[in-house]
Amino acid sequence: MSKDCIFCKIITGQLKTEIVYENDFVLAFKDLNPQAPVHLLVIPKTHIEKISDLNQDNKNVVAELVIAANEIAKKYKIVETGYRLVFNCGSDAGQAVFHIHLHLLGGRALSWPPG
Repeated sequence: MSKDCIFCKIITGQLKTEIVYENDFVLAFKDLNPQAPVHLLVIPKTHIEKISDLNQDNKNVVAELVIAANEIAKKYKIVETGYRLVFNCGSDAGQAVFHIHLHLLGGRALSWPPG
């Protein structure tokens, strides 16, 4: 854990938020600036700053995030209509919190290209 990371503080309970999903490896909560009716952040309980910091030792983190996102999509009933999973890596990509996180967006038609 990183003592200055807002997501690590959520994981440890120092900061409160509405957790919508949790297992041994990840937790998910509502984005504070939602871009769709369903906009959740799925984060690993392990602190990794950027998706580019993944390596052979921690590569399973991505699988855990995606599997959790798929389960959450079922819970929110957006599997049939569709949803988007997004990782932002670095400031230019829009990463504001440097703890990897997966955006789960759905509940409306999403345009392409994004951003």
